[in-house]
Amino acid sequence: MTPFIFSKKKLTCPLVYDTVPLNKPIREMTFIVFDTETTGFRVNAEDRLLEIGAVLVEGKTVKEKLTFQTFSNPNRLISREIAELTGITANDVEQAPSAFEAISAFFDFLGENKADCLAGHYVSFDELVLRSELKRTGYSLKMPPSIDTLNLIGYLAPSYDMRDLERYAQIFGTRMYPRHRAVNDALTTAYLFVELLELLNDRKIDTWGELLRVSGSGGQVP
Repeated sequence: MTPFIFSKKKLTCPLVYDTVPLNKPIREMTFIVFDTETTGFRVNAEDRLLEIGAVLVEGKTVKEKLTFQTFSNPNRLISREIAELTGITANDVEQAPSAFEAISAFFDFLGENKADCLAGHYVSFDELVLRSELKRTGYSLKMPPSIDTLNLIGYLAPSYDMRDLERYAQIFGTRMYPRHRAVNDALTTAYLFVELLELLNDRKIDTWGELLRVSGSGGQVP
């Protein structure tokens, strides 16, 4: 089975998650933690992709030197609010690749690093960004299961009810980077992710199958 399925040929980047034995230790797995920046939150309507950032995590180690970053030309104005929030300006994206090209490059990064699985913070939004952009160019994208740090937090600390990445990083005492740039947020998420994996390990959740069970059930173990 190919995790990424498109309605046209090319632009395929298979992750190997579906061939990973469920009893494989998490410490032997390769994750890609990623994040996107956009012109706004209505990405299935008028808003567009601005940037993709990602970092490699091997087992429970963040590989800071193995990162990915690309801008994407949104072909629309960037509001003053978004420019002030992200620091991304029209000059940054004027010569940037299209969303299709940016996502293609990201998928190449996944393949080159033999990633088992994607991870992110509120990752469903980032997946929606990718699907929406590809849909505009006639592609249909089926995403493989991704690990969302929100679900892991929901299992470990169900009393926490918020989505702010910085606040969670503070609570769990993990490394933080300046916010609202894709690579920086990916790095902050990566360090939060590995801390959560350590806490899960303390609860004897240390295999791929157990991680899928926890993260795929919205934080509630069946």
